[in-house]
Amino acid sequence: MSAALPADLLDALAGRFAVERELGRGGMATVLLAHDRSLDRRVAIKVLAPELSAALGPDRFAREIRLTARLVHPNIVPLFDSGEAHSCLYYVMPFIDGGTLRGRLLENGARPADEVTHLITDLAEALAYAHAMGIVHRDIKPENVFWQGGRALLADFGIATTTNTTLAGGPLTGTGAIIGTVAYMSPEQASGAKDIDGRSDLYSLGCVAFELLTGQPPFVGETPMAMLAAHLTAPVP
Repeated sequence: MSAALPADLLDALAGRFAVERELGRGGMATVLLAHDRSLDRRVAIKVLAPELSAALGPDRFAREIRLTARLVHPNIVPLFDSGEAHSCLYYVMPFIDGGTLRGRLLENGARPADEVTHLITDLAEALAYAHAMGIVHRDIKPENVFWQGGRALLADFGIATTTNTTLAGGPLTGTGAIIGTVAYMSPEQASGAKDIDGRSDLYSLGCVAFELLTGQPPFVGETPMAMLAAHLTAPVP
């Protein structure tokens, strides 16, 4: 277990979950493998970073989680639960014992066109379903796609937002709050636009397709700000 996670956070989770180890870490969250004692199953817990937790807020986060938990689709990893521990928001997903697209890229490099077509078709179907429900994922990237049983499974709807303000009670975050991964952000998401919709996810999906075919994202930069600027101003490759 990584010592970077506060002991108070692990203690707060320990009431229900037996945390086994860290599965991964990024700028926005840490993913833990755990055993759910109450339901006797292995799960993945994604603990959002304190600054992201503060930006989202527990009330609005809980409301959005309730909406995204309604998503039931063969190409979407479901959400089991969510909560707050030691001022950090978290959500719980099934543990998928399979590799991600990031792993496939790291191991094998760019993928053949027929494989990419199959992967992107699966993901497009998942997004079409979510968008029809008024839900925007906001963080499409290779790390959030699992490959299991010959199908692509889209995970991490925990920071999704809804375009249906009647259901959500208003947008999740205000103008200027940038949530997502810079290498795959749509220009409107990169600029902190308030009312993004499903087209933003489709832009991100295009970035993923580009990387699968070529081995790198369409825009690269030495810093996150340089990549954000490229999405906004650089010619499309």
